[in-house]
Amino acid sequence: MISKSNLVSKTTMGAAVFALIALWLAFLVPSIEIAWVVALLLLTVYLFAFEVVGVDVAAITVMVLLGLSSLLAPWMGLEQGLIPVAQLFNGFSSNAVMSIIAVMIIGAGLDRTGIMSQVAGFILRVGGTTETRIIPLISGTVGVISSFMQNVGAAALFLPVVSRISVRTGLPMSRLLMPMGFCAILGGTITMVGSSPLILLNDLILTSNQALPAGTAPMATFSLFEVTPVGVALLLTGIVYFVLAGRLVLPAVVNDKLEAGDAMAYYAETYGYSDFMVREVHVGSSSPLIGTSVDDLERGWRVRVIAIDKGDGVRLGAAGMDRTLGIEPNTLLGLMGDREKCAAFVAANRVEVRPELEEFAEALSPAKAGIAEIVIPPASQHIGKTARDLWLRKVYGLSLLAIRRGDENFTFAVGGVRDLPFKAGDTLVVHTAWSDLARLEQDRNFVVVTSEYPHEELRPHKVPMALLFFAITLGLVLFTDLRLSVALMTGALGMILTRVLSIDEAYQAVSWKTVFLLASLIPLGLAVESSGTAAWIAQQTLGVVGEMPVWVIQASVALLATFFTLVMSNVGATVLLVPLAVNIALGVGANPAVFALTVAIATSNSFLIPTHQVNALLMGPGGYRVADFMRAGGIMTVLFLVVSLSMLNLVF
Repeated sequence: MISKSNLVSKTTMGAAVFALIALWLAFLVPSIEIAWVVALLLLTVYLFAFEVVGVDVAAITVMVLLGLSSLLAPWMGLEQGLIPVAQLFNGFSSNAVMSIIAVMIIGAGLDRTGIMSQVAGFILRVGGTTETRIIPLISGTVGVISSFMQNVGAAALFLPVVSRISVRTGLPMSRLLMPMGFCAILGGTITMVGSSPLILLNDLILTSNQALPAGTAPMATFSLFEVTPVGVALLLTGIVYFVLAGRLVLPAVVNDKLEAGDAMAYYAETYGYSDFMVREVHVGSSSPLIGTSVDDLERGWRVRVIAIDKGDGVRLGAAGMDRTLGIEPNTLLGLMGDREKCAAFVAANRVEVRPELEEFAEALSPAKAGIAEIVIPPASQHIGKTARDLWLRKVYGLSLLAIRRGDENFTFAVGGVRDLPFKAGDTLVVHTAWSDLARLEQDRNFVVVTSEYPHEELRPHKVPMALLFFAITLGLVLFTDLRLSVALMTGALGMILTRVLSIDEAYQAVSWKTVFLLASLIPLGLAVESSGTAAWIAQQTLGVVGEMPVWVIQASVALLATFFTLVMSNVGATVLLVPLAVNIALGVGANPAVFALTVAIATSNSFLIPTHQVNALLMGPGGYRVADFMRAGGIMTVLFLVVSLSMLNLVF
């Protein structure tokens, strides 16, 4: 544990070091304007690295300082501010920020209809519940999708999927979101439409052709899938990296909501069942259970059947689950009970126990069902009646586990709890679907004590509208030249107008921390570019390696692109560096088109700090700190450079 005094000491020392670096650079730069921009760059890196304040607050601080430079220009030795004040807040209306807002709303709309829940269920059925199987499946899928659409859109689309998988498997979101986000960025290098720099590249090449020296052959443009070998190698590298090293570099941020919703742990702790468990059981054709009823099974073995699938879909609670159901060959049972009784049941009835929930993973996840407590009030019409009399499970969707009456607990493990007449003040402990519990809150015969549960209102009847506007949005993005933000906002607005989401739900779907982080950094990128700071850094770096081998110079170009994409937009870095890279390649006798492609690919090497749109999007939900990105992203940055440069030279 780092003490507060040690933390303050490290922060102070860091501030002193960064201040000295800024002072040293002030004597090297060609203008006072560049000196101030470099100082702000160093301040940004310092605030991010030492987390003096939140990253969004740090970004807003830098933005405000840029604005104040207009007022303080005479005292700073400037003729005018570092950027025009009129452009200071343009980031909030930028294409990138508006696109992120739109994809968050679209993702929330798809999630609200239950589509993302079905996708999550499919991934769980295929990938199981282990990191080493889920990470490749999610990350690979998102990577492929992001090769044809904006990577932030692909990441936002799968954010609710990962959230649901985290709840069902117990894996922290922090172990899943970063691999997905990194692979979304890597997937953008698979095709020439996967990222903005690659989309721009051919136009920049054509522009550069006009300025080539006489007698120099013009550069050819790149076809859609010409970069695919490079992109696929990068995506596979990212997946393998997290599979092999994920347990070492990924943080395990505990999800408090997940723990609070762990109904089984709550029941075990409260009622003393340390071996309490839920299992999915397959009844084969040779089992002696064939022909018996759910009621016979529960009476004989002191276990609860909380879900059943007879080949016609999952039945849970009020959705068709009752004690008269017969057991047929190939029936799936969701069993609840203590370890000893479950083991005895399995041994005696020749049934197959699955190691993890598969068919019932969705229905029995903590997001959909769990343990609740309900009190019988004095005015209840159910006083004197039993759970059997009321058909409690069939009518109300409540599987009765226990009755707490004063200091006494009557549980299903002992037996007879469903034959015990209710008294005023009895607390019923039940397993229920949250949707059934929500309906029960309106019934005056019960008082629902459990209030902290997911009050999720799914709208499956809105699936056609959600899919329609998602398809329209995807079509606009892929097949038209419409501005990305407008295309995405079309889908977001469509979901609101067709009531897939209410406007309040749309506002709640937006991560405003992400919005302020990105919007506030855009003016800094503008200042870096317009002040000549970027050009000066590029010239100084390449001046050092100008006489070295071609591969060293190419690597320097990739490093420059990597650095610039951390502090300015990848589009700005590409526009700035492609002409420079072309001229350098011509000067050393290298292929200028390959050097231009090196820039366009290296601007996706943005893993070190959360300035990329995808990283910023996932930082809040994943509970990440800047240090987490620096630890995992530092290694990924090096791997990206090695693999991309190797593949570029191998393929081209």
